[in-house]
Amino acid sequence: MNKEILNAVSQAKETLGASVGIKRLSMLFDDGVFTEIDAFAGSAGGFAEVAAAHGTIEGIGVYAFAQNTDVSGGAMSRAQAAKIKKVYDLALKTGEPVIAMYDSIGGRLDEGADLLAAYGDIMRWSNQLSGVVPQISIVMGKCFGTQALIAACGDIVIVVNGAEMTIDPSGKGADPANALENGTAHLMAEDEEEAVTTARNLIAILPQNNLSPACVAYDTISPQGEVDDDMSAFAAAQAVADEGSFVNLQSAFGQNALTALATVNGTTVGLTALNGTELDADSCAKAARFIRFCDSFSIPVVTLLDAEKFGSLRGAAQLAGAYAEATCPKVTVITGSAFGAVYIAAAGTGAAADMIYAWSDALVSALNPEAAAVIMLGDDLGGALKDSKDPQKDKAEFIKSFTASELNAVKAAAAGYVDGIIDPAATRETIINAVEMLCNKRVSTLPKKHCTSI
Repeated sequence: MNKEILNAVSQAKETLGASVGIKRLSMLFDDGVFTEIDAFAGSAGGFAEVAAAHGTIEGIGVYAFAQNTDVSGGAMSRAQAAKIKKVYDLALKTGEPVIAMYDSIGGRLDEGADLLAAYGDIMRWSNQLSGVVPQISIVMGKCFGTQALIAACGDIVIVVNGAEMTIDPSGKGADPANALENGTAHLMAEDEEEAVTTARNLIAILPQNNLSPACVAYDTISPQGEVDDDMSAFAAAQAVADEGSFVNLQSAFGQNALTALATVNGTTVGLTALNGTELDADSCAKAARFIRFCDSFSIPVVTLLDAEKFGSLRGAAQLAGAYAEATCPKVTVITGSAFGAVYIAAAGTGAAADMIYAWSDALVSALNPEAAAVIMLGDDLGGALKDSKDPQKDKAEFIKSFTASELNAVKAAAAGYVDGIIDPAATRETIINAVEMLCNKRVSTLPKKHCTSI
């Protein structure tokens, strides 16, 4: 064999092995073991500006690439795009997740139109994989312009504290706190090690692809906490999760909605809590995106609901569309109030929820209590207030009494609006049983690409 070639290969391996990209891949995969993809691909007289590989995470096959700042600052090029495209192509063929690590000074401007084509190819391939295999983006350094756009298309986006992410090529607004506040990023990690650990934990609970079994149950696992009737829907969502499994996504965005991946008795679920007098546009958009993600991979959606109305018609339409179109198992627990459009969109026939439960003190109504009381009591209410010395106070008392007697969970169950009334302490067990029952759910849908309400 040609010793000169072997020596050159050995020297190249030594050089590449010491690179930032390879070190990051070593952190990611089990025992630091992986198979490189196109290891010796060249770019502008040197190696390509990205390291790509296949390995395992908790025994699960995963593809990954890490932009290599040791080579031309990780600048995007035709060669880099070709390596990333190959990663996407292999992931599509084998049905395995992709983890992308971004850290680049930008693009090789001397490549001109070829650079535009390179960005376009990566964007197209990433979107082809969307909904087929999970994609996790980790922003570890600079990520500007088109690269930020590509990174933001990941199913889950993790930013490292101190990294920079913005659509502005000049770097304006690159503080990762901005990405968290506007909902672009799902999670922030204090350092690269924490980001990689978070990605590994997510891969361990996510399905490998959209054809993987929807439910996987294990032995009994301890819950995060106990549910009681004083809890908000947010707190209850966290309490029903298995201990240590709760991953709160986009926590700084859409404050009246909580979206979290977790396991409940070993089964991966998407926990969605809608909590507050009014659901604003950001909260609706946050929940809608999460529901669509869960539906893509047949992850059961468990909704804990305590909300009275929508504050945005556009947001309401987005959320309603996401619930209605989703065919994954859907379980709703009404922990407080569910009035009018909120009930219809997130719990009722509009949401096509498979099972709907209510805590014993929950309130369910087609209208808000005051409107319902005025319509249903009619002249009786007017007559009762006619000679009142304090009409406003007495009206409030009438509405309170009417709400307790007519809009309670028992009346809702009798009318078929909920399937069961449960004690808050039984919430976790109820969810476990419902998800297990729905594990083999199959739904035939009309031949269409997707709904147009989002």
